[in-house]
Parts: sequence; structure tokens; C-alpha cells
Amino acid sequence: MKLGIIGAGMIVKELLRATPYLKDIELEAIFGRKSSEDVMNELKDTYNIKNIFYDYEELLKCNLDAVYIALPNNLHFEFAKKALEANKNVIIEKPMTSTYKEALILSDLARERKLFIFEAITNQYLPNYKKIKEFLPTLGNIKIVQCNYSQYSSRYNSFKEGNVLPAFDPNFSGGALMDLNIYNIHYVVGLFGKPKNVEYYPNIERGIDTSGVLILDYDKFKCVCIGAKDCKAPIANNIQGDNGCIYQDTPANVCERFELLMNDGTSSVINENNYEHRMVNEFIEFRDIIKSNNLEKCYKMLDHSLIVTEVQTTARNKGGIVFPADTEIK
Repeated sequence: MKLGIIGAGMIVKELLRATPYLKDIELEAIFGRKSSEDVMNELKDTYNIKNIFYDYEELLKCNLDAVYIALPNNLHFEFAKKALEANKNVIIEKPMTSTYKEALILSDLARERKLFIFEAITNQYLPNYKKIKEFLPTLGNIKIVQCNYSQYSSRYNSFKEGNVLPAFDPNFSGGALMDLNIYNIHYVVGLFGKPKNVEYYPNIERGIDTSGVLILDYDKFKCVCIGAKDCKAPIANNIQGDNGCIYQDTPANVCERFELLMNDGTSSVINENNYEHRMVNEFIEFRDIIKSNNLEKCYKMLDHSLIVTEVQTTARNKGGIVFPADTEIK
């Protein structure tokens, strides 16, 4: 798969570190700002990227199987839409878009043109996550689900001093919900589907949620998702049923080993992840789905991302968090 990379930030560097495991993915091009020329050249040389572009329109003229968009959240929609209009398949780093309306537009455009569009959300493709799905029936009737992804951000120090970086800027579609809790939403929706009701109780500073508690009502059970960038706590995911529970002490995006703890006292530790780097599995699947022209599987995952984006948008609206994108598309 010939891949064009859009961006040169931390997540791009994270993906590039996974490329030794992605032998069939060719790094055809990378796009960035002219002001980042030194960084771009370093990435090109280190990872054997064939071409550097500072003009997005020029990159889209290349012979690419897909573009991977890893820009600030507020730019995901604009760059993905241009790529689809240029008949390029698209992989968008999470969160897919700032709003549900934007996600619907991209979905309609991709389906209309029979193009592939994926949200790069690691947990959906990890073997441990798929194994958790298999074990759910053994837990009996699900009663409580808890996900806590609390990770103190070094950027919060700057934020408290008045220096607002994109991670805490509403203009960049930032905040704890979009950065950390979005993984929890994907984790839960991938297991249980669309919730009956969504409520969000954020801690807001200067118009952005630095942390917050998301409540998802699934009628027969309740789910609490905590995402925090202004404080830390032991990270944990718990799925509790009347026969037992699944306990995981790693973030929802990494989804490492988990414990199956049954009411009869039996327990087991399961770890089926087959790569150390969390991004390998998703890109292997993206490659295989595109190569086999499996639009059905792609659009199934797209439907999942649409639910997540709808939950995220509803949560923000109820929490009083407003992004420019909320009013830009009618």
C-alpha cells in the first residue's frame, strides 16, 4: 500500500516507529508546513520517505493508495474531504471529526465514490480487544462498565500559566473528551453498540474540558467513562456482570493483558496482543481491507465511528463545550 502521510507531529512519529512491522506499506510522501522543513527532512531520511510536499494539492496528485491524516483535530474534516474529492482513500487519526455532521458528510462522500475511509482507532483492531468480545457472554448479564483514562498532561502546566496549546484549545477541537475519553467511547461502543442516552459532566476551564465524567445509559446496564488531563489516577477498565468481571489495568487505546475474574473464584490472565507497538494491527487491517477491496468491512467500521462521533458531539453539547465547527456547517 502506497501511503501519503499528512502531518509531522507526535502521532506521525509514533506511526513511523511501527513501520518496521509494516513491510508492505510504502511511505510514498509526507506533507507538512514549510516552517517544519528540518523535521520533514529528518523524517524523510530516517524512514526512507520518498517525497516531501508543502502543497497538499500537489501531494493529492501522487499515485497513492491512501492518505493518513494526522493533523490537529479541527483540520481532520477539511483535509479528509479534499482527499476524498481527489478520489483518495483516507485514514483519519482519532477523533474522526470535530462534529457528527462533519462525519456524516465524509461518510456520504466516501460511500458515493466507493472509497475507503477509516478512523485510526487502535483498540478496535487489537487481538486482546477482540478476545474481550468473545468473553463477554461468560460474564452473564452486564451490570456496570467503568473506564478511567486519567493521565496528567505536561501541557496542563502551560495551560495553567496562560499558554493555551492545541490540546486545550476549543479552536483546535481539543479537550479531555476528544483526546482521552474518545478511546473509552470507542472501547464501549465497539462492545455494546449505541447507548440509549448520553450525559457529560466536564470540569471546564476557559471553555474547554480539562477532565470529565461521561455517563452512557444502556438501559439494562450503566457505563461510566472518565477522561482526565488535569489529574491522574490508576488507569483501569472494568466490565462487570452477574457471573464475573473483566479487569484491565491499561489504557483503552493500548488494551494490553486483561483478567477474567469469575464469581466462583476462578481467574485467568489473557494476553493475545501479537505486536509491541499498538498501531501495527490497525494498519495491517487497513492495508488488507483496501487490497481486497472489502468496502463492506470498511463501512461496518465507519458505522462504528459514526456512532462514536455522535456520542462525542452529544456529550459536548450537553457539557456546554463549543467548537468553531459546531456553527460552521449547517
